[in-house]
Amino acid sequence: MKKKYFGTDGIRGTVNIGNINGEKFFKFGLAAGTYFKNLKKNKQVAIIAKDTRLSGYTLEPALVSGLASTGMNVFTLGPLPTNGLAMLTKKMKANLGIMITASHNPFHDNGLKLFGPDGMKLSDKIEKKIESLIDTKTASHLSEPKFLGRVKRLENGNERYIEILKNNFPNDFNLKGMRIVLDCANGAGYKSAPKILSDLGAKVFSIGVKPNGLNINYNCGSTFPEVLKKYVKKFKADIGIALDGDADRVIMCDEKSQIIDGDQIIAMIAKRWKRKKILKGGVVGTLMSNYGLEKFFLNEKINFKRSNVGDRYVKEIMKKYSYNLGGEQSGHIILGKFATTGDGLLVALETLFALRKGKLASEIFKVYKSVPQKLLNIRVKDKKIINSPKCKKAIKAANQLLKNKGRLLVRPSGTEPKVRIMCESLNFSLMKKCIDMIKKTIH
Repeated sequence: MKKKYFGTDGIRGTVNIGNINGEKFFKFGLAAGTYFKNLKKNKQVAIIAKDTRLSGYTLEPALVSGLASTGMNVFTLGPLPTNGLAMLTKKMKANLGIMITASHNPFHDNGLKLFGPDGMKLSDKIEKKIESLIDTKTASHLSEPKFLGRVKRLENGNERYIEILKNNFPNDFNLKGMRIVLDCANGAGYKSAPKILSDLGAKVFSIGVKPNGLNINYNCGSTFPEVLKKYVKKFKADIGIALDGDADRVIMCDEKSQIIDGDQIIAMIAKRWKRKKILKGGVVGTLMSNYGLEKFFLNEKINFKRSNVGDRYVKEIMKKYSYNLGGEQSGHIILGKFATTGDGLLVALETLFALRKGKLASEIFKVYKSVPQKLLNIRVKDKKIINSPKCKKAIKAANQLLKNKGRLLVRPSGTEPKVRIMCESLNFSLMKKCIDMIKKTIH
């Protein structure tokens, strides 16, 4: 059965349109609270964090009200990176963690991501069970007045998250003498990211650290790395680091102002971990991972598997095969040795740990050559258009043209009303021709 509310990464959409409004968030809280309350008879605990969107002020109280109405005790943390929420859910032994965010989307979108007591994103099976409760009668889930949950604000969420991150590295780890440009996308990492890098001794040039509720991801962050390139050059930095709105993604820039995507970061870490005998099993990428990365792992004799797009699916394959490294080209990278979900700041620290002995970013990231890849996102009214006879015929024809010369992927976005077309080939004109064939049928 197809899910009604949850997509590939939680629930997401435009605020006050469809499912992203106070009324629905009360229902989401009520449904999630009821599901977890039914697992045990004693009171449950939920913790909630958010990014910096203006709409968080309207959605968070509704979510809290729904949870407390079922008898769950709720702790709110304020702005905090997604993996900070996941880590604290596990550390505090909470039954449920909820991140209010729309990740890399513009400010007018919002949503939520749910984590279980193990700090892992909820499975499709559990999401479906929660969905089955959302549209049922409200009265059937309400707690008696004397059993209502209590709500408390915790002010030290970022400090506790930073402490957990630091504990993953040796006590003598420091970044003295290093110049770093840091772009926090005016999002959830705007407090914790500059602080931890400064605490470690780096000279930090911070941008995207003045959120106003409307400027999250706007011309900044991992989805707009041109700003990062500009400032790395201006400040003669050793490296640039760009997070997204909820800080679970990272894109980097070397000292030559060359952009380093998620695939390149994964390749560098995999090579280093293999040498240090830290790599366990192999690496998980996605259907979007560059073909050049796959060939690199083949040459390095590192096992490589592809999952569906979405870091939760990456994590599922990692768990299934006991791999401890995986991620996406977009910068969602899971360091299974340390975390249960993507964490841009943690990945940045692992990279900086590799650079700490005066190495150049351009050198440590020079591990494989990417096959040229072209991406096209087309906004559509109905994502099912890719299943139309015309579109299927065009996809088949394009695949025949690309046979042994490249790779094609056409898929609906899991978070936006868009169809995504990706093509890889050393033949640029062939890539353009194949994409145009499909583009015409969608338009």
